[in-house]
Amino acid sequence: MIPTNDICPVQRVVVFQERGSGEKKIAGIEHFAPGCFTLEIISIDAPLPRLIDEPEDFLPATIEADLVLDFLRHPDLSTELLRRCRENQIPLVASTKKHEAAPQVATPPI
Repeated sequence: MIPTNDICPVQRVVVFQERGSGEKKIAGIEHFAPGCFTLEIISIDAPLPRLIDEPEDFLPATIEADLVLDFLRHPDLSTELLRRCRENQIPLVASTKKHEAAPQVATPPI
């Protein structure tokens, strides 16, 4: 059973960020939708090389969520996160990013 509150069902959201890149969005979720989400925040704060050969080493072994938010800056990490979310059928929101592996959705002109 999905936990609920008086306003909306509580959803598990995992936020991936790099050096605080998602902090403003996290604060917005907590301010404008209090009690609607349980947030798990995965922060990567270490300096990263330009090319990451094994991005899986930087991400958790499993992801359990209703939704994943990607605020990672490194393309190798974002690509691996997208792959894992697809594998586990978890919706992923990666605002302002374009992944060649992701389907492109466009709204038809009015």
